[in-house]
Amino acid sequence: MAGGAFVDAPSGKSYEGGITAFVIFTCAVAAMGGLIFGYDIGISGGVTSMEPFLRKFFPSVYKKMKKAGSGNEYCKFDSQLLTLFTSSLYIAALVASFFASVVTRRFGRKMSMFIGGLVFLFGSILNGAAVNIEMLIIGRLLLGVGVGFGNQAVPVYLSEMAPAKYRGALNIGFQMAVTVGILAANLINYGTARIKGGWGWRLSLGLAAVPAILMTIGSLFLPDTPNSILERGHTEKAKQMLRKIRGTDNVDEEFQDLFDATEAAKKVDHPWKNIMQPRYRPQLVISVLIPFFQQLTGINVINFYAPVLFKTLGFGANASLMSAVITGTINVVATFVSIFTADKFGRRILFLEGGIQMIICQAAIGSMIGIYFGVNGDGDLSKAQADILLFLICAYVAAFAWSWGPLGWLVPSEICPLEIRSAGQAINVSVNMLFTFVIAQLFLTMLCHMKFGLFFFFAGFVIIMTIFISFFLPETKNVNIEEMIRVWKAHWFWGKYIPDDAVIGKHERSN
Repeated sequence: MAGGAFVDAPSGKSYEGGITAFVIFTCAVAAMGGLIFGYDIGISGGVTSMEPFLRKFFPSVYKKMKKAGSGNEYCKFDSQLLTLFTSSLYIAALVASFFASVVTRRFGRKMSMFIGGLVFLFGSILNGAAVNIEMLIIGRLLLGVGVGFGNQAVPVYLSEMAPAKYRGALNIGFQMAVTVGILAANLINYGTARIKGGWGWRLSLGLAAVPAILMTIGSLFLPDTPNSILERGHTEKAKQMLRKIRGTDNVDEEFQDLFDATEAAKKVDHPWKNIMQPRYRPQLVISVLIPFFQQLTGINVINFYAPVLFKTLGFGANASLMSAVITGTINVVATFVSIFTADKFGRRILFLEGGIQMIICQAAIGSMIGIYFGVNGDGDLSKAQADILLFLICAYVAAFAWSWGPLGWLVPSEICPLEIRSAGQAINVSVNMLFTFVIAQLFLTMLCHMKFGLFFFFAGFVIIMTIFISFFLPETKNVNIEEMIRVWKAHWFWGKYIPDDAVIGKHERSN
């Protein structure tokens, strides 16, 4: 049984045509939707470590932070109201993703991107102008709606526009934009924290309007995908778009497969009910577990709270922000590894290698913090020890950046047939946002109570998810989306859920 887990499924047929400058341009514009998500992830942790921001909105946390030598050092940032500032966005994104799935299916992927960018723009303006905690939270909720719509539409758009053999690289453009957004936010936080007068946090929050404007305006110039155009009944227009993005007039075979998939999808009135059928069990399970595991890697401990975490570990205010910049840079650089290897070596090997590297780094980080800070958090690091700790964190971030980061969005967006694609992506986004919310809301409390054991906690989950990938995720590189059914049928476990006529029927139509 176990041996069958490692057998690659057939890669399906190859269509004529390849990657074009038009596809690269449209995917680059669409991937900017990741900027809003990344910018927010990076900006919130830096802002919540700025003293003027804490003094104005969270005075109890500020007093606890300034009161040196009192209580447990792990607990000085523990505040449910403070974490609500970060986490409220993700509960809004969760709810918005369900509405976005309807918009994406009925009105197209670019409409969801436009709505997401516009709402995110309003939220950034409100946050930058906030005078009380209520304005902050309402602004965060609007940002969450924008993220929910953007994350629903962009990965699907990229997977549908890209040729199968380049789908990994182009789809990972979304994650690249996320990492660029995080790095930009870290750099901006490092600069705004030095502004005299204590208003730098307003600039940090308000500059979220820039990626929002880019996404909103960019979506107006994007074409819709052939899949989306067909879904809305414009057959000839869809064929013309397919010719344009493939760079060839000979698209009859690929178009016929898209047309057949669309006709099958039209017979499904309730995709949410349909995805619960046994024949879609592999897609449902993967769409739930991949985003669930992605959040339990512990990466958002670094992304959200890197400055807070570094400050807790004894780095100075400026040093903690600069350390966050360093990890952000590693995040961007390492994502390129995934772009260049996901389509060449496959998704599974990156998942497995990244998981093993994260486990080793998390165990080493937890051990160092335990040795030098103990259970009270009262300790100090020499420069050499701090450098080692920073290196381990960077190695952990790099492993995530070329594995669970990009592939956590790529794989769920490429495995669902058209009839359940909107529902599958909504599940992916909503599960991702739900557990992002949970981790964001509970991390500072978990740090207070679990202390250095928190890193072993996340390492345990990475062990579980690495085992899961090794047995239950087949290789999907270079497989056309509409041919993905063959991958599941060939798998040692999932094959029993796929009826024979699903594969036979597909083969007969393609001939």
